[in-house]
Amino acid sequence: MGKGFYISKPLGFVLFGLGVGAVLTIFALSVVYSQEKRKNEVNARDGTRMVTTAAPHSTSAPSNEPWDKYRLPDTLLPAYYNVTLWPRLVPDEQGMYIFTGKSGVALTCVKETNLIIIHSNELNFTLTSEMHHAKLAGLGGTSAPVILKTWFQIQTQFMVILLKDNLQVGKSYWLYMEFRGELSDDLGGFYRSQYTENGVKKVVATTQMQPTAARNAFPCFDEPSMKAVFHLTLLHPPGTVALANDIFIRHSCSDFPLDTENVTIDDQEVLQTRFEPTEKMSTYLLAFVISEFTNLRSPSEANVLIRIWGRREAIESGQGDYALSVTFPILKYLENYYNTTYPLSKSDQVALPDFAAGAMENWGLVTYREQSLFYDPKVSSNEDKEWVVTVITHELAHMWFGNLVTMRWWNDLWLNEGFASYVSYLGADYAEPTWNIKDLMVLQQVQRAFGVDALVSSHPLSSREDEVITPDQIDQLFDTITYSKGAAVLRMLSEFLTESAFAKGLHNYLHEYAYSNTVYTDLWKKLQEVNSSIQLPASINEIMNRWILQMGFPVVTINTRTGIISQQHFLIHPDAVVDKPSDYNYEWFVPITWMKSGSNMGQHWLLTKTASYEPMKTDTDWLLANLNVTGYYRVNYDPQNWERLLTQLTADHKIIPVLNRGQIIDDAFNLARAQIINITLALRTTKYLYEEKEYIPWESAIRNFEYFFLMFDRTEVYGPLQTYLQRKVKPLFDHFKVITSNWTRKPPRYMDQYNQINAVSMACKTGVKGCSELTRMWYRQWMKNPDSNPIPTNLKITVYCNAIAAGGVEEWDFGWQMFKNSTIAAEAEKLLYGLSCTKEPWLLNRYLEFTIEPNLVRKQDVAFAIVYISGNVIGQPLVWDFVRANWEHLTKDYDDGSFFFGRLIRGITRKFSTEFDLQQLQRFKEDIAASSFSFGTQAIEQAIEQTKANIKWVSENKVQVMNWLIEQSA
Repeated sequence: MGKGFYISKPLGFVLFGLGVGAVLTIFALSVVYSQEKRKNEVNARDGTRMVTTAAPHSTSAPSNEPWDKYRLPDTLLPAYYNVTLWPRLVPDEQGMYIFTGKSGVALTCVKETNLIIIHSNELNFTLTSEMHHAKLAGLGGTSAPVILKTWFQIQTQFMVILLKDNLQVGKSYWLYMEFRGELSDDLGGFYRSQYTENGVKKVVATTQMQPTAARNAFPCFDEPSMKAVFHLTLLHPPGTVALANDIFIRHSCSDFPLDTENVTIDDQEVLQTRFEPTEKMSTYLLAFVISEFTNLRSPSEANVLIRIWGRREAIESGQGDYALSVTFPILKYLENYYNTTYPLSKSDQVALPDFAAGAMENWGLVTYREQSLFYDPKVSSNEDKEWVVTVITHELAHMWFGNLVTMRWWNDLWLNEGFASYVSYLGADYAEPTWNIKDLMVLQQVQRAFGVDALVSSHPLSSREDEVITPDQIDQLFDTITYSKGAAVLRMLSEFLTESAFAKGLHNYLHEYAYSNTVYTDLWKKLQEVNSSIQLPASINEIMNRWILQMGFPVVTINTRTGIISQQHFLIHPDAVVDKPSDYNYEWFVPITWMKSGSNMGQHWLLTKTASYEPMKTDTDWLLANLNVTGYYRVNYDPQNWERLLTQLTADHKIIPVLNRGQIIDDAFNLARAQIINITLALRTTKYLYEEKEYIPWESAIRNFEYFFLMFDRTEVYGPLQTYLQRKVKPLFDHFKVITSNWTRKPPRYMDQYNQINAVSMACKTGVKGCSELTRMWYRQWMKNPDSNPIPTNLKITVYCNAIAAGGVEEWDFGWQMFKNSTIAAEAEKLLYGLSCTKEPWLLNRYLEFTIEPNLVRKQDVAFAIVYISGNVIGQPLVWDFVRANWEHLTKDYDDGSFFFGRLIRGITRKFSTEFDLQQLQRFKEDIAASSFSFGTQAIEQAIEQTKANIKWVSENKVQVMNWLIEQSA
């Protein structure tokens, strides 16, 4: 998953209207960078002088020197590294956690040069001689030139080594360095995580290298194409276990590798673990963990050693059992899917108490948030279980696609992450075949991508390499477009090629480019070779470039009276100006699948702006396009066909496929927001919902009504809106009451278990009789017996929110105590959300103060908690005041760059829809510009754009919506 998206369901609801993605989910998610780091000039422990030397000229002046460019020169290639690292898991005299290291790299000269430029960031180096931070020797009898001087180019994060003479082309050299760094808690590079077990604080040393943080752990050529073999040695305290990408393990009860030994260094007894050399791989996939964790493992007869690592309490209570049970089947599924054997001998998966992303696909040593790997059936929900199996599949899919074959540069990140996001549903469907989980791609990936890709601030999936240069630019690629749109367009490609042909092309791609790097067109070539017999209107390259190299997507309009079909670039804000040129003029090759009145079906390619297609012409039948939403586009129809579809929904909605019922609702609401159809037509697509029992249509409707709640929950529209939805959801609430025997058992179908959550949540939100009483009853029972939670696992987040909202300080304090006591990450996250629902302003203010106390709320959860509180109509103005008042503090203590502040700003301003809101936001922008803190400025600009659009939408639709809702109540 890489930096990944971590998106909880409540946050997904909160942010969906903005189109700024989950997860997130999801997904996901990100790597966190410290902007201000403490620098040590003196090592107090061993007296070694440490320096950070500035460049020999001003970095502010324009320069064409190679060290002033962010990309490595093409003069040297690494072959292998020897790296020894010793993290201290206790603070030194200055209260710092440090690590020391020694590293050597064998490099080959491919172009004559007298410079060695290697990445290094936030490391202090031992001087080997005056102004020298490194030693250089020749290999294979080659003599090495003398080092004249070394310095650090801070902006481009390089160590620069100037040599007296040139290196010889074709010859190899050995570069050796010793260094010292901080094992900080910033969640990036080589960092520390901590937890408490039996009242004792435990410290974990772990890593997050993607995308550009391996250089924070040791000097390296930190670009994806600079693949090498890594020989790693870790020094660690007795009682701890060291893990890395590769390791030679005894197949016995011992957890230690054969070459772990006790050594004494500087009068300290430590364990020294040497690891087997890795496969040839990129630096961002390197990982190591030192901890007191324990593990579950696969049976000894398995041909791949699989282990699930985590806190002893979590492992011994069975929280890793589900992950262990699905990992081997998923690995076997992927081996069959790729027709390629798993390339490693072991698969370690580690749950970390502190982790910024959802998970990270380090080769052979995957790291996770605890919530992404651990599952407890007594406490966790279906959503938690689904999250675990899809994240595991996502990361294991990378073992081949991304790790074995790697993108040449970050501009093709979308192929790595989009592909893994797509395949995660295939593997999860294999592991849990009764769930029908592949259908959820439409909600979780396609619709999520639509929300962001309909903005002028979107971007193409792939760009030129020279447009993605700096670490910040690379960071910004880890977004909804990369993950969700990438998955959506690859799903579309697989559909029109067929899944079997798609998989065959993947096998050939992996076979030819194993242990090397590619660009996305290499995949197109392999797919074209195995699909030469399939009738396509153009080559795969020609078709897909229109989806890859230009942002956005089309809305296809079908006129069933004339048979005319057309396409146009869909923008959610119709007055937005697209200032990004496209070589394809924002036209796409669109694969249109369609059906008439539930029987006749067909497929047609739309290759131009407008075309005529006689089979789509009809006077009596309804026509439905984009069957099962396999294509990445929205659909509009002539008014007559819209009416026929609405009539069919009312008469017998089951004739229309369930995915398309969700599509009709989602397309209609978004077409209305774009002023392509009238808002009342969109609302009419929901009139039939009192008969609907399926999850996907209901989920589509609820997500779209969330925008109405955001815009109208402080206006007179709120009452009629609540009344309308109450009438629609009450039959659903009653339905689930019956099939669960008065809420005493789970619905039998997986999708019904999801829709039960919607039924209870919406029933409580709209005031359906009996709902609030039900949630309060469960919560009170729990308060009476904290050791026995009676609340159904799937309904916990809804019950926590509604019961705390209906209660007072006693209910809130109980929830807070349960949050602090929770040893299960999924449970803690639900309480984190539930606590934000209170209607007491002073409790919300207290909660806000708690969020910036690291001992109370983990840093990885701070932005989520604040955004949750802002989703409360009472909490929103409190959050806005709090963030402005504490901006400097947040900047200093949670300085992980644009991702944290982007998520925060977009989340807390999503309700802004008045001129006063806009004025405050513009003033905040001015205050930030006048200060020394630049974080979040881009997000503020986007929030201003969204606020203006909200103001316009409310002014144009408020009266219409109000009148229509009142009519429905008459």
